Amino acid sequence: MVTLKDMVPAAQNNINTQFIILDKGKTTLAGDYKKCLALVADETAAVHFELWGDECDVFDGGDIISLVDGIFSYNRKNLVLRAGKKGKVEKVGEFCMAFVETPNMSEIRWIPDPNNPKKYVQDAVISPYSLIFPPVP
Repeated sequence: MVTLKDMVPAAQNNINTQFIILDKGKTTLAGDYKKCLALVADETAAVHFELWGDECDVFDGGDIISLVDGIFSYNRKNLVLRAGKKGKVEKVGEFCMAFVETPNMSEIRWIPDPNNPKKYVQDAVISPYSLIFPPVP
């Protein structure tokens, strides 16, 4: 199982991880499908997680989620973690999980690795916290 801090953007469904949903945004329509964005975290980092279809109604803040074969990649210029077509999300608990809200892996600028253009490396931190879900003072 990979921690959120160790994720790197890739066009592969190979992320197996577990996290807690901290906040969930408004549900919108994308064509025929519902989608919503959530702020999720584990003990190492936070990231924006995209929920699709019934996932928007099933999961709430405080739910602990297991993601199998997820993907961490750009979707319409936003770097998000999501199940994608091949992944699976499942609620495995609620409320009892240690987490941090920084760094937010979706708020890091990634560039192709100069030694291997098929991989990405961190270039700069855009913001230590989520710009979509600002921290409560």
